[in-house]
Amino acid sequence: MENRLEKYLEYHRENGGTGKLFNFEIVSYKEGKSLDLEGMFDEFSLNPDGSVQGGMMTSMLDDVTSLLIIIETKGQVYPASTDLHSSHHRPLFQGRVKAKATLIKLGKNIATTRGELFDSKGRVATSLIHTSFLVQKPIN
Repeated sequence: MENRLEKYLEYHRENGGTGKLFNFEIVSYKEGKSLDLEGMFDEFSLNPDGSVQGGMMTSMLDDVTSLLIIIETKGQVYPASTDLHSSHHRPLFQGRVKAKATLIKLGKNIATTRGELFDSKGRVATSLIHTSFLVQKPIN
C-alpha cells in the first residue's frame, strides 16, 4: 500500500509545479475515507506580512483532495475541479503543515471532498470543499 501511495506522490512531484513546491510526505491513509499529508510552505508562499497567502493554502488543499481521488481510483481517474470553496480561519506561516483530505462522495462522474490545513497547534487554519468532474484518464 505504501508503495502505491508513494507512486502517486512521485507522479505529482514530477508532473506538477505544486508537487515540487509543497513537497508532500505521507502521514496516513484510510481507504475509502481520508488521506493525511504533511506539506511545506516556503518563502515563495508568503504575503508581505509573513503569513501564507490564501491562494497558496487553497492550492495545497486542491492538491491534497485531488490526490485522495487519484489514490482511491488507483490512478484511473483524474479529477478536474469544478468548484473550490475555501474558508480561511487563522493564518499559517512558513514551514511544514498538516493537511487532511476526506472523501464525502465518490460517484461515477462527480466527486466531493473536504480538505483542511492545521496550524502548529493542531487548529484548523483553512477548510475547503472541492467538487471535481472525474475524467477517465489513467496516470499509471
